[in-house]
Amino acid sequence: MAKKRTIYECLACGYESPKWLGKCPNCGAWNQMEEQLQVAPSNKPAIQVSIAKNETAPGAYTLKDIQASQENRIKTQSQEFDRVLGGGIVPGSLVLIGGDPGIGKSTLLLQISIQLANNKENILYVSGEESLSQIKLRAERLDVTNDEFYLMSETDLTIIAQEIQRLAPDFVVIDSIQTMQVPEHNGVAGSVAQVREATATLMRIAKENHIAIFIVGHVTKEGNIAGPRMLEHMVDTVLYFEGEEFNRFRILRAVKNRFGSTHEMGVFEMQDTGLQEVANPSQLFLEERIPGATGSAVIPSLEGTRVMLAEIQSLMTPTVFGNARRTVSGIDYQRVNLMLAVMEKHCGLLVQNQDAFFKTTGGVRLNEPAIDLAIAVSIASSYWEKAIDIKDCFIGEIGLTGEVRRVSQVKERIKEAHKLGFKRVFIPQTNYEDLDIDLAIEIIPVRTVRQAISIVFPT
Repeated sequence: MAKKRTIYECLACGYESPKWLGKCPNCGAWNQMEEQLQVAPSNKPAIQVSIAKNETAPGAYTLKDIQASQENRIKTQSQEFDRVLGGGIVPGSLVLIGGDPGIGKSTLLLQISIQLANNKENILYVSGEESLSQIKLRAERLDVTNDEFYLMSETDLTIIAQEIQRLAPDFVVIDSIQTMQVPEHNGVAGSVAQVREATATLMRIAKENHIAIFIVGHVTKEGNIAGPRMLEHMVDTVLYFEGEEFNRFRILRAVKNRFGSTHEMGVFEMQDTGLQEVANPSQLFLEERIPGATGSAVIPSLEGTRVMLAEIQSLMTPTVFGNARRTVSGIDYQRVNLMLAVMEKHCGLLVQNQDAFFKTTGGVRLNEPAIDLAIAVSIASSYWEKAIDIKDCFIGEIGLTGEVRRVSQVKERIKEAHKLGFKRVFIPQTNYEDLDIDLAIEIIPVRTVRQAISIVFPT
């Protein structure tokens, strides 16, 4: 009989200890040590699924002997979903989708699965959290259906592997990885050991049989995918589905992608009939702007291959406390502090006794350096209570000496601003010197933030 012993495993990083510890010595997490019963390794073979013949024999090859071609991508009916993946689904890829509870991960994958089934693809949707009747009711609410769409409610990965071998599907959806269990290994479903082994098994099935597998991952209260950090390293692509609780917009981001860019994003709108893709998010994000409002500036932001116009709002009010407050939503906190310091040093704004609040509309997050000029202009607008022309937009990175620095892909940004009816765009002088564009929009080059402020708010 196999010898058993008790160990304690950290749920955050997988660190093992013979005794319970309040704080994990490896990752520093508190109260994450969980008791596990460790059994000697079983002699049972690993889960195997043989559908397609694997033509790669073991051994080493020189680079010239390896035959490779551009991966064939399978398109869905959702252009936003395909954009984030880099142009479509790559057969044999393992894609992890994480997001807050109730954000719409299962709804998104159910819609994508039925779309693929409508394109004559063979789909297996496996749920470890819902019954088959619940999934069917959701599909009826979304008004999507397909008779060739296979559903399965199971958590035992051995049984799931047998069904994959029987059906030979082109795509598999696992909802969620934290509910899956490999019986031959230790731990309960959702533990570090089980999540790691289940992901490794699915990766092996995907690569050996050229099956694209999507797995749903729960997230922690910090916003990270639950389970070992190794989980994100094992998969090919990691997508995050984001959105504010009371906002109808949802944003799909790629934070890791072996087959495409990690800067792409897709925008969806949650409606009664499910998630609808937003083809022109710029127009939606700007449709509720109020003419004459102070503290509002527009930036043509670059998200992967897409230019998207977003609104940055700031509110400056005299503080009633000893220390001024700084509240930020959708922008990097340290970037805002830098811009406040630059405006006080180079533009004469006394902001140290002002509470400052910053927000991007629509729940979008802006992280690129080109948003600096828009932040600076919005600060000045709110501080002086002077409105910015609603047809102006701003592009440029600001240095600590007040200079406006060059940014990338200015031509594409200007074209998007012109398409949405903007009349003036402020850009860095260095970008203007080699700019070749012929559009009915006034382009204003600026060298310093002080120069830009003097043009926007003439005395």
